[in-house]
Amino acid sequence: MPSIRSARLLRSLSAGTATATLALGLAACGSSASDSTAATSADQAANGTVTVAALSNGAGTQTDLKVSEVASLHAELPASVAKSGQLVIGVGALPAGFPPLAYVGSDQKTLTGAEPDLGRLVAAVLGLKPVLENATWENLFVGIDSGKTDVGFSNITDTEERKRKYDFASYRQDNLAFEVVKSSTWNFNGDYTTLAGKTVAVGSGTNQEKILLEWQAKLKAAGKQLTIKYFPDNNSTHLALVGGKIDAYFGPNPGIAYQIRQDANTPNPTRNAGTYSGAGASLQGLIAATTKKDSGLVKPVADAINYLIKNGQYAKWLAAWNLSNEAVSTSQINPPGLPLSNS
Repeated sequence: MPSIRSARLLRSLSAGTATATLALGLAACGSSASDSTAATSADQAANGTVTVAALSNGAGTQTDLKVSEVASLHAELPASVAKSGQLVIGVGALPAGFPPLAYVGSDQKTLTGAEPDLGRLVAAVLGLKPVLENATWENLFVGIDSGKTDVGFSNITDTEERKRKYDFASYRQDNLAFEVVKSSTWNFNGDYTTLAGKTVAVGSGTNQEKILLEWQAKLKAAGKQLTIKYFPDNNSTHLALVGGKIDAYFGPNPGIAYQIRQDANTPNPTRNAGTYSGAGASLQGLIAATTKKDSGLVKPVADAINYLIKNGQYAKWLAAWNLSNEAVSTSQINPPGLPLSNS
């Protein structure tokens, strides 16, 4: 998975594809993770409980969620998946992980994060054993293509280009966000003119830089100034923010959610000052579970997500990872994605 500074080049990746932002000290992903590193999630699911944010090393709040198999949804599964009794969940978190979405936990072996946790929850609803397969970003899709992986839960953005090969079941908004120090009174409400007079840091070569540069040009045409700053690494960006050298940092929302949690009990807490769709002004970007096209799996996955939404486990999953501001009201099958001209 690319680093945050290289993520979103040409918008090929999602708003939070590599959200190891401004963060230090979490364990890096190691070798491929299988059901042996799924902690006790399979046993818990059998008992009607799935623990989310386990071994999160401070990135999440461990929460036990009651989830049982729904027979009517299990009946929707393709025969081959139902017969196997397992859901092979692909996560593209090698080599370094991207907290809080997918990374190796505090035991140095278990794959944790919001993405594998949702995969475990969906498996529980469908009455399947979750089998986690951790791979590089590229090999995640190789696994789906080959049929070795049933579904990808890896912060994959729904795009029209990807729809040529895959089916999608959406489950999270694909958002960017502004991080500011907690004492700041500035908020972003979607109107770029509120950035006039501000100094904002952004990663070079990212989609958020592209958006910020467009806003800067519009403000300049109106006789107003937006100063954009670049820093060599995440730590220096964070130091610039808490040190008052910049007014805000513009980056992937999940990574900012993670950093805010890390800062919460420090002398320099930060907060989220507002989000913006990773797809731009004309479309709300969406993150989606990804299956091989016409495999027959996308509907039961979407229905399982909607079951979790309706029964409250979905909201608790998001809250456990500080991602409630990316909630969707329903899981959609193949909703409008980033257009081919912007994928």
